[in-house]
Amino acid sequence: MNFTELCNKIFNESINNYHVTDNVDTPINNPYELRSIEYYLYLKNWIDTVQWHFEDIIRDPNIDPVEALTLKRRIDKSNQDRTDLVELIDSYFLDKYKDVKVLDSAVINTESPAWAIDRLSILALKIYHMAQEVKRTDVSAEHLQQCQTKLNILLEQQKDLAAAIEQLLVDIEAGRKYMKVYKQMKMYNDPNLNPVLYAKK
Repeated sequence: MNFTELCNKIFNESINNYHVTDNVDTPINNPYELRSIEYYLYLKNWIDTVQWHFEDIIRDPNIDPVEALTLKRRIDKSNQDRTDLVELIDSYFLDKYKDVKVLDSAVINTESPAWAIDRLSILALKIYHMAQEVKRTDVSAEHLQQCQTKLNILLEQQKDLAAAIEQLLVDIEAGRKYMKVYKQMKMYNDPNLNPVLYAKK
């Protein structure tokens, strides 16, 4: 099993486990060893899955404004957790490839491995939910066909993205590409950088 196959296996496991209750307040029950890459992949997708449903809920046109504000705060925290976890996964790759001799001709990639894996996690969610649409019995045949077409494209995208990630890892391991990780430095969560927050001090 290559790395992206492992990712997709764990992502699907997380998504299916979440949908046993389909409730954003369900406690995570991560089955993998603490601080292992498998543990981080499962946690990453669980955060993505819960946030997917946060985003569904907040788009309810009849949502109570007070509840919406509370949910917006939860979405903000989820986004920060997601970013922190991506950086943690990149730290795993930095450590894994720390002894690789980088070739003089090596180039940097447009994104780090973990940010590509972030996209793979979101794709797994899109595929799951589009597959649910294809199974609906309360919609027209035209709707089902449109969803099937979209699902086919998503599956192709998943295959292509997985291949690109695998190639990136091979290139990093061979020294043909190198990693640099830039901390996201998000400003709106930092009371020292968000002018709305530091103006209140």
